[in-house]
Amino acid sequence: MAINKESASYTFAFATALVVVVGTTLALLSMGLRDRQDQNEVVKKKMDILKAMLTQAEGEKISRKNADAEFNKYIDLKDAIVLNSKGEKIDGDAFKVDIRKEIRDKKLPENKRNYPLFIGKKDGKTLYIAPLVGNGLWGPIWGNICIGEDKKTIIGASFAHKGETPGLGAEITQQFFIDRWIGETISDDSGSFAKFEIVKDGSGPTKQQKVDGITGGTITSKGVEEMTNRCMEVYVSYFKSKN
Repeated sequence: MAINKESASYTFAFATALVVVVGTTLALLSMGLRDRQDQNEVVKKKMDILKAMLTQAEGEKISRKNADAEFNKYIDLKDAIVLNSKGEKIDGDAFKVDIRKEIRDKKLPENKRNYPLFIGKKDGKTLYIAPLVGNGLWGPIWGNICIGEDKKTIIGASFAHKGETPGLGAEITQQFFIDRWIGETISDDSGSFAKFEIVKDGSGPTKQQKVDGITGGTITSKGVEEMTNRCMEVYVSYFKSKN
């Protein structure tokens, strides 16, 4: 019996078959590429951590090709720890803690979130790299703050975002903004957390815990302020318990 290609039933069957074939093909491709995607995420995470603890010139030499080797040169994941929301050490694999995923999980209470802390060695000194995550104007923002051997002074940082406005909020990734954090302290003389404020009055360089924000990027700047204060309070609690 001849098939009537002009009929509605033929058109429907053909469209259904096409959707099934395309959908199956895309699903198989996604499954086949998942391992590569996961590996890319691991490499990117290592690069972000490294850039927080290295100088700008050193950080510019880090690429996807050498990220693993450079990471292992400075950081031993066996030394990394996981903290709970009170700054207490708990069991867990620090590198597998995805604080970006945890903050997106609206059902996960703040007191159930985990915080990884990476410990590195550079020039004979012990450094502490604390990941941060928060929300900007258009989506998630995140970063890493590198604390010096005194467990108090910021010696480096790296920030990133998913969709902030170029030339405005997206400027948090630029070195001039990162440089504004260097030399700031995360705790007071008693070891207690010292809250940060992102300002736009130019007072950042003259007052501790004040950092000049991004011109025209007020909401993103305040997002950086919020995530820094929320996350750093946990890390400071841990440092204070060790003093």
